[in-house]
Amino acid sequence: MADFPSKVTTETSSPHSQSSQQGGNRLRGLASSTTSRMDMSFLRSVPAMLMGAETVAGLLHWALIASAPYKLVPAYGWVMFVAIALWILTVVLFLILLFSVPQRLTVVPWTMTVMMYNGVATLLYLTAFLTNAATVRSFHSFFHGHIGAAAFFGAALTLLYGAGAYLSYLDWRADGGNAATSTVPT
Repeated sequence: MADFPSKVTTETSSPHSQSSQQGGNRLRGLASSTTSRMDMSFLRSVPAMLMGAETVAGLLHWALIASAPYKLVPAYGWVMFVAIALWILTVVLFLILLFSVPQRLTVVPWTMTVMMYNGVATLLYLTAFLTNAATVRSFHSFFHGHIGAAAFFGAALTLLYGAGAYLSYLDWRADGGNAATSTVPT
């Protein structure tokens, strides 16, 4: 009985022929390789939750501005640029981190890159929020509420990106604060 596992060979097979299911197997293989590349632990991390909140609030922010006649006040061109550009960049950065690109692309100092991105995004959203809040009175019609809500989301996004910058800073300091530590292959 002690040699039981070594003497038994098991094989699994499908009742369907391999040639009829070949396309399905390719898709199944693609799905399994894609999910195996995803960093599921990243989804449960605080930075991922912050990026998710930044994505949702950023979408609401620029949707509120876009629903108002923002072209009447030239300053809203800047607010709209910041809102859409940072929303797109945050989604791209989230996907980069989700699919474990930093582990494959070690040339880039990722902890510093994420820290710099969050710091710059905080400053840009601060200027966009101040611009938005200072010009809410320009809208005396139905869109006054839209622009006021956009100012609220701009303030919330400034705080979210600031929290992300702080956490990125702590991560960078824990990494030794040296860009070269993540660029040397191990």
